[in-house]
Amino acid sequence: MELYTLLTFFLIVSVMVMSPGPNGALLLKNVPTFGKQHGYANVLGIVVAFYLHGTLSVLGLSAIIVSSANLFLLVKILGALYLAYLGVKAIVSAFAKKTTLLASNKNQLTHSNKRLTASFIEGLLTNLLNPKVSIFYLAVFPQFVSFEQEALLASFGLVTIHAIFAAIWFSSLVVLIGKSSHFTKSDKFQRAMQSVTGSLLIWFSYRVATVK
Repeated sequence: MELYTLLTFFLIVSVMVMSPGPNGALLLKNVPTFGKQHGYANVLGIVVAFYLHGTLSVLGLSAIIVSSANLFLLVKILGALYLAYLGVKAIVSAFAKKTTLLASNKNQLTHSNKRLTASFIEGLLTNLLNPKVSIFYLAVFPQFVSFEQEALLASFGLVTIHAIFAAIWFSSLVVLIGKSSHFTKSDKFQRAMQSVTGSLLIWFSYRVATVK
């Protein structure tokens, strides 16, 4: 694969990753409340979702989904509902009574392994059910792959570039958010953060639902 092709692909995916979206909002929701470990679990889920998107694209399933109006609508609805669920859940937590909120956080931190798994699944589903990513892997991704030889190897090489950059970018956000939240551990700050990120997730839910 030519260097120019790799650089062009990298520039496109870097802009996509750094643009504000549901993945960043998810980190803003979880890291201040549950800590950096849960942010990294989110990131791992996001990265795994890229490989699933790449696999679907190579196998042609993305084309089937996007070419079928009903299937594509189903993906949009599922993605929008999931983001809306996360957003509403965050807002409800923000407006819960102080004792209830603190008890809930303490209980979730006590069952750390279970919560880490939940954070991984949140990251996975948030990225996997995003139709914009599906469209990218259908319309843009195949243009960078030569199907004449070693198409599978080339495809996963490109997915790896996408995944590595996403892992670095979102892990950096986890560190940044973690350092910021270290000085703002107050219940008031966490409530405000939950409210803002919950609202953002609901907004992204609307955007996902209305994407064409």
